[in-house]
Amino acid sequence: MNKNKNKNKNKTINYGYDRDSLSALEAITNAQKLAFAPMLFQAALNLRESGILTLLDQALKTGLSCTQITESCSLNEYAVQLLLDVGLSCHVVYQRDDLFFLAKTGHYLLHDTMTRVNMDFTQDVCYEGMFHLKKALETETPVGLSVFGNWETIYPALSKLPKKAQDSWFAFDHFYSSAAFDSAFKHISILKPKHIYDVGGNTGKWALCCVKNDPDVVVTILDLPQQTSIALTNISKEGFSERIKTYPVDLLKATKLPDQADIWWMSQFLDCFSEDQIMHILTLIHQNMKDNSRICILETFWDRQPYEAGALSLNASSLYFTCMANGNSRFYHSRVFYACLHKAGFNIEQDIDGLGIGHTLLICNKA
Repeated sequence: MNKNKNKNKNKTINYGYDRDSLSALEAITNAQKLAFAPMLFQAALNLRESGILTLLDQALKTGLSCTQITESCSLNEYAVQLLLDVGLSCHVVYQRDDLFFLAKTGHYLLHDTMTRVNMDFTQDVCYEGMFHLKKALETETPVGLSVFGNWETIYPALSKLPKKAQDSWFAFDHFYSSAAFDSAFKHISILKPKHIYDVGGNTGKWALCCVKNDPDVVVTILDLPQQTSIALTNISKEGFSERIKTYPVDLLKATKLPDQADIWWMSQFLDCFSEDQIMHILTLIHQNMKDNSRICILETFWDRQPYEAGALSLNASSLYFTCMANGNSRFYHSRVFYACLHKAGFNIEQDIDGLGIGHTLLICNKA
């Protein structure tokens, strides 16, 4: 059975990537935006953080002069005027006579949750380390992570990141994963699982979603020891320690896994690994799972996004994996997962798009 709302399965949605559609004038303007992108990002961030966008939001119909804005924020008139001028070039604000107004882009910078999460993640987790992208691309190692400390990957470091970086990382992670949990569980509950393995369970949000929605199901979280300790704390606070257990394990080093689950669940877990590592993990699970159990994968594939903004966000976020996380993974095109699953001996029985924020759920059994 293939529940698929996307008629262009395994084919990139046409975001205009199949042609060069910009005029010469549009192209040179776009090139300048890229040339000054780090500066423009910081200006937009400061427009938000200084309260200028909020002030303009509160004066949508009347607008505000530079002097009026200066009187109501902590910056002097030089700084306010400079940020406003850059905001004009970025279409964050617009101007009529001496008055400034909040533009649509400014509205999204201020109010759109996805934009805020992405911007905070870029600033607090990625910005400084991204200077080392060239070396990360050449070496397939997360060289940029060195700005936070000496780790091979970011995952064991999450509990030790500076608080602001840690908060922005988890906000980013949960925004793109948790949003699909309730709708995904409706598809999982139809399978009537008694025991779910949450592979790469992180802080335990999916496990908690399962036990809160099904009084009979039990969950075991399989993840690195550093992550399972965080999950145990969260689970204990929620009062579900009896039904959610943990199994500390490094999937890349393990040769044996427990084998009691009806469902092996992975939510945005495999995108943390290279294609070879994905094959290793899928093969390992295939070798250890019961013949009648299933593997369920919730992912955000860049080619399955309903709008280009989603594809852009995922492709840009992939640079985080390269430079900060592990050096060799990314948000993948769906065809990569199709190929890996087939090679590992799985059959994709359901392929469900449109969950959460551009999520796809793959439900697979042993071929």
